[in-house]
Amino acid sequence: MSSRKKYPLSVLILTLNEEENLPACLASVANWADIVVLDSGSTDRTVALARAAGARVFTNPFIDFATQRNHAHASIDFHSPWVFHLDADEVMTPALAAECAALEASLPFDGYYVAPQMMFHGHWLRRCTDFPAWQARCVRARGFHFIQAGHGQREAPALRLGFLQHNYLHDISVHDEQEWTARHRRYAAAEAAQFLTDRVPWSQIFPQLIAGQSLVRRRALKQCSYYLPGRPYWRFLYQYIFRRGLLDGHGAFRYCCLLARYERLTVEALRAARKITRHA
Repeated sequence: MSSRKKYPLSVLILTLNEEENLPACLASVANWADIVVLDSGSTDRTVALARAAGARVFTNPFIDFATQRNHAHASIDFHSPWVFHLDADEVMTPALAAECAALEASLPFDGYYVAPQMMFHGHWLRRCTDFPAWQARCVRARGFHFIQAGHGQREAPALRLGFLQHNYLHDISVHDEQEWTARHRRYAAAEAAQFLTDRVPWSQIFPQLIAGQSLVRRRALKQCSYYLPGRPYWRFLYQYIFRRGLLDGHGAFRYCCLLARYERLTVEALRAARKITRHA
């Protein structure tokens, strides 16, 4: 008989030089979850911290988020039928942990959407972060597949997903704006490249805008935004005024300005990508 310990949930954390964020993330799942860290070449104390917390650590070169997550599902022997994808700057809440731990293997879903609470310097920005912004996070250890979407990932088509009630916390605080800009410039380049490769025609976008499901409408609205002139200004007005982000209080104005800055970076990336395409 196998002596492997059984856990109610496996937690997968992707890392690259996350020694500052990782301790809080690990502490939120310590002592009850099968903790797995998939590192992509950290040069700081990330791996040592993970092992000291009892995590199983694996390494794999990073290509993109979907590829890295799919590699984990294909190659790692998780100790639970359910895997929660938790980033190093996120923490599991006790209520969500209990909800995930109660999931049975016989349930008719391939995974579950979970909505994060975005925390900006200690404050939850509920309105200007479009809460609930659903993401596929608690998924089956076997058979689940991600596809790349911009700089992140989403579930592959045809998978059956339900919704979990409780939330995890995602720290989106900005302590170094230079580092933030450099990182989001990379994100913008990835997003621009994907838009030009997988452009969705208007005939498909419009029906999704009036669809009943909020997740479908949100993704369609994202597609619409690529065609808008003055995109950074519209993003600020949408999040701060239309979504009533101004009611989120401390930090909301600064955060919405950062969103507008990201849209400007995306516009610049699209312009550069189109120029390269024309001269190819």
